[in-house]
Amino acid sequence: MARWPDSDGGYPEGAGPEVHNLTQLFQLIALGRTTAIMPESIVSNLRRDLTAVPVPDAPPVTTVIAWPPGSRDRAVADLIRVATRL
Repeated sequence: MARWPDSDGGYPEGAGPEVHNLTQLFQLIALGRTTAIMPESIVSNLRRDLTAVPVPDAPPVTTVIAWPPGSRDRAVADLIRVATRL
């Protein structure tokens, strides 16, 4: 599995390649050098040469939304309203 940098910039121990961004990760997957477990929402952004397989028994994850304090952006307000209903 690919390894992402920790908050201090270092990488966790492991055998997988170090990655810096999704473009690099997708390239490494296409080259057969790694695999990744990603949220279902990423599937629509996959390159055409990659395949996603659902993992129905994967543990659930918590999703958070962040925005600037005092924001009056209507689109952000709409997103928060919809997300909190789910």
